[in-house]
Amino acid sequence: MRIKPRFASIAATVAVEPRLIERPGVVTPTLAPADWSDARVEAWLDWAERLPTDLPQDAAAWNGDPASLLGGAVDRWAYRLGAWGREHGLFDSADDAKSFTDELSASLLLGLAAPGETLAATASAGLSLHEPGAALRLADLTAACRGERLGAQAAEALSAALRSVAEAVDRCEGPRDACADPSANPALARAANIARRCGASDADIIRAIEGEIPIIAPPAPARRSPMSVLASRDRIASGGPEAAAVAAAALEADLALTFSPRDAEALSDAPLEARVSLYLPALNILTGEAFDEALEDLTRLWVVALEIEIAISGDTPRRNAARPIALGLSGLADWAVATNGADPVILAASVGARVSAAANATSVELAALLGPCAEWEAVRDEVVDAAVQRNQGIDGLKGCGRRHAAINLFVHDAELALKLGASPFDATDVFQTDDGETQRRLRPALASTIARAGGDVEDAERHLFGRRTLVGAPGVNHSALRDLGFTDLELEAIEAALSQTELLSAVFAPPVLDAGFIGDVLGLSVANGADLLPRLGFDDAAIEAARTAAFGRPNLSEWEAAPEALRSLLSADAGDLEAQMRRAIEPFSDVPDVSPDLIDWRAGPLQAARALGEAAREGRRAVVLRRATPPADFRLDLPEADVPSQRRIEPEIKPVERVIEKVVERDRMRRKLPDRRKGYIQKAAVGGHKVYIHTGEYEDGELGEIFIDMHKEGAAFRSLMNNFAIAISIGLQYGVPLDEFVDAFVFTRFEPAGRVTGNDSIRSATSILDYIFRELGVSYLERQELANAEPEGLNPDGLGVVEDAEPVPAARFISKGFARGAAPDNLVVVPFGRKPASSSGAPPTEAVACPECGDFSLQNRGGGWICDTCGASPQMQG
Repeated sequence: MRIKPRFASIAATVAVEPRLIERPGVVTPTLAPADWSDARVEAWLDWAERLPTDLPQDAAAWNGDPASLLGGAVDRWAYRLGAWGREHGLFDSADDAKSFTDELSASLLLGLAAPGETLAATASAGLSLHEPGAALRLADLTAACRGERLGAQAAEALSAALRSVAEAVDRCEGPRDACADPSANPALARAANIARRCGASDADIIRAIEGEIPIIAPPAPARRSPMSVLASRDRIASGGPEAAAVAAAALEADLALTFSPRDAEALSDAPLEARVSLYLPALNILTGEAFDEALEDLTRLWVVALEIEIAISGDTPRRNAARPIALGLSGLADWAVATNGADPVILAASVGARVSAAANATSVELAALLGPCAEWEAVRDEVVDAAVQRNQGIDGLKGCGRRHAAINLFVHDAELALKLGASPFDATDVFQTDDGETQRRLRPALASTIARAGGDVEDAERHLFGRRTLVGAPGVNHSALRDLGFTDLELEAIEAALSQTELLSAVFAPPVLDAGFIGDVLGLSVANGADLLPRLGFDDAAIEAARTAAFGRPNLSEWEAAPEALRSLLSADAGDLEAQMRRAIEPFSDVPDVSPDLIDWRAGPLQAARALGEAAREGRRAVVLRRATPPADFRLDLPEADVPSQRRIEPEIKPVERVIEKVVERDRMRRKLPDRRKGYIQKAAVGGHKVYIHTGEYEDGELGEIFIDMHKEGAAFRSLMNNFAIAISIGLQYGVPLDEFVDAFVFTRFEPAGRVTGNDSIRSATSILDYIFRELGVSYLERQELANAEPEGLNPDGLGVVEDAEPVPAARFISKGFARGAAPDNLVVVPFGRKPASSSGAPPTEAVACPECGDFSLQNRGGGWICDTCGASPQMQG
């Protein structure tokens, strides 16, 4: 196999320079390209330390210069792959192997690619929701991941608490014994209590007091590949039980939900793949018009390199195994925006198709040399059919098969992005200056696109980063501040501070403004740390306008001078734009995209299930959910626990007891009704529905129970009313006042309702319950305001009092059976048991004793005194 020379000649012109890189505990001298940042060089040095040193036994020893790029690590690694490739028969001659080595080394030096670490891994376990016990496995995975996360936080908190214990002893000034005694050292006592609450044992606290500085390393999280979970798309889209189980696990565990067996199998085999990231912006800058051909050559070069990495890694039986490979397209959004800012998604799809076609063609060529692996013969035809459908025009692919089980176009590795100098797409780009400082700038891809569209790049940067001055700013400016008493001295200090901070409130506060100026001139206090601008009379709109003018905006979505062709691009969310590009290249990848979808950090399983259902309805191949990071300034407002402080013992003063209020607590025991009880039955109809109310009373006449019967109603409704009456009766017998029930249920409104017939006091009701408790309130509580009947002649307390009302026989009100003949037959009562109103004007204000019987029942009627008890009519003076 021959590798076309393309990049080695360009790499010879790259300027390198000696660098001193500060690493943990050491400063490393090395050679690196001049345009690489220190963080990027350090990432490559970390990679160089992990490089293997094995070579074929019949290969000559490497004689490279250890003083070359990154200590010779790049050349040594490339030479190693070339030697192993020749050993396995990939290269016919030493010249072919050297050409491959030179091109591979040049691609690293030019920043075109960054290889990942190839591990001798095994496929991760997959899970189908149709399997028995799938929900239990998801619950176990969720609990394990949650335990790792909380365990790491607990270990960090415990370590900090024990360090505070040791520091409390060290900071103490005094005898050692007193400093180590929590009762004599309040700071130690507080730190020890906090450590105990964090889970430290008393023995751990004692050792920390004695000077043993604890260093607790949190438990390393288990290295898990995303578990592929196979589910039915329809059941997830409809929000079935499976969606809830997967949603709860997806918020904690590294889990990828798939909807086809092929995608689930591809994700399960992802840990086996050899990985590389190709950096498209650097390739575009170097090759220009020849980008398409250079991309194919770079893809071919790295497919061969990954095949060699697979062959020489792992155990011997796997050296002939066809494992998957991954070629990530790093900087895709930057390249597409810089090439065609009007429609970058179409460009992303085209580059994905081109890389997939070149990788599949190279894999076919490798299969012709090495042969497809036997263990993949069963699924090869299915995989190749899918590849042919996604990449039409690859001749001969189906006939001979591929060397690799799957070709993935997605690599999610932050370390590889750091090696290439890539970052998530955004309007703002962070870069390192020549003197080592970190600065912000408009992203170069956006800057070139804006310039090509005729826009003003400097105006875009001013909109994005602000002007860093309040001169001429809207809202808060020099003119408005001078009117408030600011002088040139204060305004100069404010202008100097604007370049050092990102908060407008920090500019209008000490030490930028003198405390004396704030207090004497402005007449304000800074003791409470409140923002000064609102207290100076500026409203929120003016403050926000000044802040955006001074410090800029987060993006270019509101840039008024944006070119018309770029308005849709600049107004789009950067994360959404990258997601659209990944969706565009996903059809050309054998493995689905598992970039996490961020949901709100407060979201629970219900919101996660909705997100999964929406993704399933959109036709996504795989879904991974992640909670967003909580805001850095978020703090839960918790009240401080009241800690009793030791106070000096004061002489005890006995208070003078005064009875202010007497509280009588009623016995909460149930008050049983007598076995033979009195009461009454009231028949009425509410809206045409007959209702029978049966009451039961105690000996003193207090209501103790009710029964409610409905006539010709359904069994369910009658049973419900019967049980409701039982509940009211139990409440009455436990001491609940009848007034509470009356107030709770009168005026309730539901059918049946309307006209009431059969009741002489109540003529209408809004519901059955309204009628029942109106009747009970009128009969037992004398709440005449609940009655809505017209006054009748038999009611002497009504508006029209009938003077000559006939007495009513007592048999109308007293049950003959209940009395068992104890009540005489000739017993009569005044109608409804009420005395007629006095006709002599206002009643006396004080009771008068009868001289005959001594009872205070003497009444003045008709100008004379009559005793209601004995009937005497004494002649009295006055």
